[in-house]
Amino acid sequence: MTIPFQRLAADADPGVRRAVGRVLASGRFVLGPEVEAFERAFAASIGVAHAVGVASGTDAITLALAAAGIGPGDRVLTAAFSTGYTAIGIRHAGATPVFADVEPGSLCLDAGAAARALEEQEVRAIVPVHIFGGAGAGWGALLEIADRHRVPVIEDACQAHGARASGRALGSFGKAAAFSFYPTKNLGALGDAGLVATADEGLAARVRSLRSGAQGKRHHHLAPGWNSRLDEIQAAVLRERLPALPEGNRRRAALALRYRELLAGLPLRFVTPGPAVEGSSHLFVIRTAPRDALRAHLEAAGIDALVHYPAALTEQPAFSDAAVAGGTCPEAEAAAREVLSLPLHPGLAEREVERVAASVRAFFARGRPTEPVSE
Repeated sequence: MTIPFQRLAADADPGVRRAVGRVLASGRFVLGPEVEAFERAFAASIGVAHAVGVASGTDAITLALAAAGIGPGDRVLTAAFSTGYTAIGIRHAGATPVFADVEPGSLCLDAGAAARALEEQEVRAIVPVHIFGGAGAGWGALLEIADRHRVPVIEDACQAHGARASGRALGSFGKAAAFSFYPTKNLGALGDAGLVATADEGLAARVRSLRSGAQGKRHHHLAPGWNSRLDEIQAAVLRERLPALPEGNRRRAALALRYRELLAGLPLRFVTPGPAVEGSSHLFVIRTAPRDALRAHLEAAGIDALVHYPAALTEQPAFSDAAVAGGTCPEAEAAAREVLSLPLHPGLAEREVERVAASVRAFFARGRPTEPVSE
């Protein structure tokens, strides 16, 4: 029996059906009362004053930067290990990415590397990535560095729904934060959707304007702006699912802990969210040198495992002209060769976790290295 990486079918969810039906009956499909209600609910859930729904997480990064005054000619520092959409969001704002290396344990932006980058480059903003829902060991130090250099932080919280650091929600620390509600996220829509969260009323107002073509009044555009509006169906579904997010994250955390127990002692490392960080457990990611062979072994056993992400941003042709702090990012590039995501979602049964773990153990038992790799 196959163990899929995700189970996304929503047909049996009566709440989702009611939410969609409510929108269909209303005749309002873009930026209506469902969007407004979800914006209020999500802002309250992470403890900020404002939330602005947009079309995707990528657009959320772009619009947050643009609303913060970042644009052509500006350099924006971000982690060298992330989805390409982080850097694409920076590019779409007209800015140029500057990549810095990541911590080996969390794969989040390394504070020391960020400090060196700020000394080397004229950086106008920092976009730290809460990769896999973590913040890293140096999160507090990174915020202090940004404050010292008077550089705004725009959090890429697209994988951090419900995650917390030192008791405070990720996405509430910076000048603004970008969230994605792509269907595979901890809080997922039935299509693409995103949101900018901020405590800054002026920034929120600018995002609201920019997402609708920067119209001062209808059909009168003050700037080119964007067309990036959250639709009512997605907002209604997200509003319906938001109350279940904490329980879903607790289930993910319990399954992740079970994986760690079952895989202890093997020649692999676990990617961790960082101390004093209650991560979202968006993915359960391991690192091992024979990654590709292990993935093939799992596939043959009927187990889906994915690679997030197979190339560091420094290795992507789309960003070949970007600056690289220190000239190289060895930790990010090593991670791209070693990371493997095992199935993890609230609907995963513990017996399925046990089967995945047993298959991983069987792989290493067949003549593979037996000395555990330290974290």
